[in-house]
Amino acid sequence: MRRVTLFINGTSKNGKVVAVYGTLSDLLSVASNKLGIKACSLYNGKGGLIDDIALIRDDDVLYVSEGDPFIDPQSEAKVRADPHGAHTDWLTLNIGGRLFTTTRSTLVSKEPESMLAHMFREKDVWGNKRDKHGAYLIDRSPEYFEPILNYLRHGQLIINEGINIRGVLEEARFFGIEQLAEQLEVAIKNAQPPEDHSPISRKEFVRFLLATPTKSELRCQGANLQGVKMLCSNAEGASLKGCNFEDPSGLKANLEGANLKGVDMEGSQMTGINLRVATLKNAKLKNCNLRGATLAGTDLENCDLSGCDLQEANLRGSNVKGAIFEEMLTPLHMSQSVR
Repeated sequence: MRRVTLFINGTSKNGKVVAVYGTLSDLLSVASNKLGIKACSLYNGKGGLIDDIALIRDDDVLYVSEGDPFIDPQSEAKVRADPHGAHTDWLTLNIGGRLFTTTRSTLVSKEPESMLAHMFREKDVWGNKRDKHGAYLIDRSPEYFEPILNYLRHGQLIINEGINIRGVLEEARFFGIEQLAEQLEVAIKNAQPPEDHSPISRKEFVRFLLATPTKSELRCQGANLQGVKMLCSNAEGASLKGCNFEDPSGLKANLEGANLKGVDMEGSQMTGINLRVATLKNAKLKNCNLRGATLAGTDLENCDLSGCDLQEANLRGSNVKGAIFEEMLTPLHMSQSVR
């Protein structure tokens, strides 16, 4: 069995020792996985292109290219001048005014398909997009970029206290670093507090009401309003879909005289609720539990009561003009609704 040492073209560090087997394509595939690049060709130490697996000898040192010409690692280690000053494998990024110095391989190797890798895989790809000191200019947030650069350096996600993890996620998405973005999404999900299904207190609900401007909407969809007292309140057009008004202790919710025009209370639990002389014109009460509810004198004009349970409900004197009573769970007797 033959074995060779592989380096990324132009470098002499972080090599990988691999076994040689199969065809040249097999070796290129192994090189891609080991070095984190898209290997296209192999060169020996003198720059000779390897085009046949039979040309490789045991313990050869080979340089893996992504399609670019052979780069002598010895010459690349030396400083050579260009219009912007000295150029080596080290480079400086100017991220939102803050300088970060790193190596090209750091930006390319860990996430070879990221935008950063494509930006810096080839030298001088950005042309004149540099500041006066030769640092590559990138208009992004430096505090969110720092955890990303450290991740590319050592593969660990470390975010200092005070850094918003969502900001780091947006930067990871911007630079196309998919594996890091997935880690951040999981971290954000795990940091979410568990859903609180405890009943809302009267004090809390009143605080929400007082804090809501008169021209704004307050959504209480799915809220727990056990035994709430909202006499003569104005909740016109409110969304109270799927709310629970039933108190296990027997205390009845009281919305007597309330303005509930156009309110959406579909699927709410309202056993024994007091809606006497309330206005529910055009309201949606579909599939509500109104067993034993007091609806005497209530304006139910054009109200949708389809699928409701109105057993023992008091509808005497209520206005049911245009109301919908389809698919009722229990029969509605005339004695319950007399106008």
